Amino acid sequence: MTERGKHTFHEIMSQPQIWQNALTAFSEKESELAALFENNTFDNIIVTGCGSTYYLASTAARLLQKFTYLPARAYPASEIVLYPDATLNTNDNTLLIAVSRSGTTSETVRALNVFREKGRGKVLTVTCNAQTPLAQNADVFIAIETAQEISVAQTRSFSSMCVVLQQIVALVGKENLAASENIGGICQTLFDTHSSLAQSLGENPQIQKFFFLGADSLYGIAAEAMLKMKEMSLSYSEVFHTLEFRHGPMSMVGANSLVVGLITASSAAHELQVLKEMQTKGATILAIAQTPTEFEHTIVLPDDVPAWSVPILYLPILQLVAYHRALFNQQDPDNPHNLTQVISLDNI
Repeated sequence: MTERGKHTFHEIMSQPQIWQNALTAFSEKESELAALFENNTFDNIIVTGCGSTYYLASTAARLLQKFTYLPARAYPASEIVLYPDATLNTNDNTLLIAVSRSGTTSETVRALNVFREKGRGKVLTVTCNAQTPLAQNADVFIAIETAQEISVAQTRSFSSMCVVLQQIVALVGKENLAASENIGGICQTLFDTHSSLAQSLGENPQIQKFFFLGADSLYGIAAEAMLKMKEMSLSYSEVFHTLEFRHGPMSMVGANSLVVGLITASSAAHELQVLKEMQTKGATILAIAQTPTEFEHTIVLPDDVPAWSVPILYLPILQLVAYHRALFNQQDPDNPHNLTQVISLDNI
């Protein structure tokens, strides 16, 4: 393995164990979380973050709405800070879930403060660092310390926080928490089975454009896969809702395109049809689904993983594709161009 990207590679491949650590971090706070929801009648939930964690917020909000039946929305933290009358425009009892790898991202910290100033409700923080303002100012926080990274681009931190958020969804929705106990083992199997596919796609010189398609709770995962490809490798990379891709964006598809479909179990027939259409336009197709598909490149996820626990399983192999494309493009995924690990704005 090249020296470039050595930290990113280790952080991606360490996810099976780190996800188990995330489950432990959740278990240690399970009673506090249960009390938070038992002692408060929340009318709605707002999930917020910046960059990767905003995409994570998007996935978490959709899962919360589906499995807890509480209205849930995701906003970038800057939207809460700059437009509180539009984002916090209700006097209902609201739960704010703030997500941040570092726990110090300026917009997210400020969003928590604005939420407090408005007197809207309780705050739950999911982070990778307990000794930070975002954690210490929350009513309840969960910190996955072992998910911290040396690399700038988020990989295991994003996925580990997603694992925790999925567990929170299951707890509040009264799902079987034990159904996710082997999620780390499933991740390892995906690496064992599909790492070579990730490398071959990342190093394929014919592919110059990357399109990631996802719907429902998988749209946020698709967006994160897009961001990893864009920031690590400086490649042309876009994300779209799956069926929306027909409405204009598919004009960009050709023989130089990889179209990745994150297929939901409930709407697989419709979403696979989109991929078939893109294949007729010359695109290379990668389908990730819980059932086999007709495409040459398919990653089949276990079909017995519950819907609230499956979203994060779509991501690890796509992180590897981005890593290999970064090396192919002579980039260093440990230190992406123009980026730093923490964004701090003095005047927000």
